[in-house]
Amino acid sequence: MYNSARVPGEGSPLGVGRDEATTSAAVRGMFSSVAHRYDFLNHFLSVGQDIIWRRTMVRALKEVLASPGSRVADLCCGTGDLSIGLGRLSQGTVLGADFCHPMLKIACRKASTHARRVLFMEADALHLPFADDSMDAVTSAFGFRNLASYTQGIEEMRRVLKPGGRVAILEFSQVIWPVFGTLFRIYFRRVLPRLGAWISGAEGAYQYLPDSVAQFPPQEEFADMLRDAGFQNVSYVNFTGGVAALHLGEKS
Repeated sequence: MYNSARVPGEGSPLGVGRDEATTSAAVRGMFSSVAHRYDFLNHFLSVGQDIIWRRTMVRALKEVLASPGSRVADLCCGTGDLSIGLGRLSQGTVLGADFCHPMLKIACRKASTHARRVLFMEADALHLPFADDSMDAVTSAFGFRNLASYTQGIEEMRRVLKPGGRVAILEFSQVIWPVFGTLFRIYFRRVLPRLGAWISGAEGAYQYLPDSVAQFPPQEEFADMLRDAGFQNVSYVNFTGGVAALHLGEKS
C-alpha cells in the first residue's frame, strides 16, 4: 500500500503510516514477489543500460577494490549483480547485504559460479551488523530509494565507513534532457508498469517504481543530503540524461 502522506525525500512511499516497520515489511514483501523475474526485468526494461551503469560504478571504486584486505559493503544488494561485479576486482572482501531472503538466495547461487570474494548476508540497511569505522567503501545500486528513511540510511552508511572511506549510490533520478525527458516519462509512468506487471505477474510492483522515483530527491538535493551528513568531495554523474545518477562522496 502506498502512503501519500509521506514527505517528499523522507523515504519509500510504501507502507501504512510513517513507521519504519510497516514500510520495511511492505518493501520486503514486494521484492519477494518479483525476485524470480527481477534480473530479466531490470535488463529488459532498461534496454541493458543498468548493466553499463553498474560497471561504471565498479570502475569508480577500482582503487579501493585494488587494496589488499579492503572491505566493501554493498547494501540493498538484491540478486547480487553489483556485489559480484565489485568482487571481480576486489583484493579484499565484498559483503552483500539485503533483508529480502528470496533475492539473497538468487544472489548466492550466482556468486557460487561468478565470484570468490563475495559473501552475502541477510541484514537491514538501516541497522547494519557492522562495527563503526569498519568499511573502506559502502555501495548501493537501485535500492537506496526503497529505505524507510533516506536520512537514517545515509547516517548508517557513514557510521560503518572508515575515515576517508567512499560512498557510492546509484539510483534512478530526474531526467534533464527536455525532449527525451518527456518521452521517457510517458514510458516510465504508463508503459513500464504494465510491462512489468505482465512479465512478473505481480500487479502493482512495477507501478511502485515510478512512484518511488518521484519520491526520491533530485540529483543536487540528494548531493546536499550527503554533504549535510558530513560527506566531502561529493559529486554525481548523470547517466542517459539523468535516468539514473551515480552519487559519490568520502567520509570526512
